[in-house]
Amino acid sequence: MSIPEAVKLKNPITERDHTSGSATAPVTLLEYGNFECIYCGGVYPIIKQVRKLLGDNLRFVYRHFPTVHTHPHSLRAAEAAESAAAQQKFWQMHDELFTHQTALEDRDLSHYARRVGLNLERFTHDMTEHSFLQQIESDYQLSLFDEHVTGTPTLYLNEVRYTGATDLEGLLHAIKLSDTTGQIQLPESLHGLRRLLSRLQRDARD
Repeated sequence: MSIPEAVKLKNPITERDHTSGSATAPVTLLEYGNFECIYCGGVYPIIKQVRKLLGDNLRFVYRHFPTVHTHPHSLRAAEAAESAAAQQKFWQMHDELFTHQTALEDRDLSHYARRVGLNLERFTHDMTEHSFLQQIESDYQLSLFDEHVTGTPTLYLNEVRYTGATDLEGLLHAIKLSDTTGQIQLPESLHGLRRLLSRLQRDARD
């Protein structure tokens, strides 16, 4: 039985990408996502937990893939995220949009902009003038024709497409396997992982 050939990322990560974490991390997790996609919404808290657990050992990259024919609010949500990025608040808006996936009308987007502390006049101008629409559409075309992304979430680990499980245990296991440096050390059992996450959450509240 032949082993399927690994699908490699064709468009490398650049300064234009939205990244969180160290560029020297042993593993980079890249997501092509859509703020209105329920599957992206499902993996969002898991990725958030993974990022918290691994800290400097993981770099996370988010790229837009708004599919307006199935998710009519996804493009405006991506525009809102880019407008926030122009004010250095991309990740705050990213979290708001995924936390409130069912409320993505323009009035909702303005509410989130206010909540994350954006300059509302500038945000409204960017949204009215579609300041970032051309950039988003250009990136979408690259994703579609270069990477052959067809749905969301589409994930890559160290620039190799990942098609395995996206539950906490499965994703962490895949990330650990992608770490050729051996820097990432994790508990063997899911129970141990959850205990570690619980401790991290308690520490964050203290």
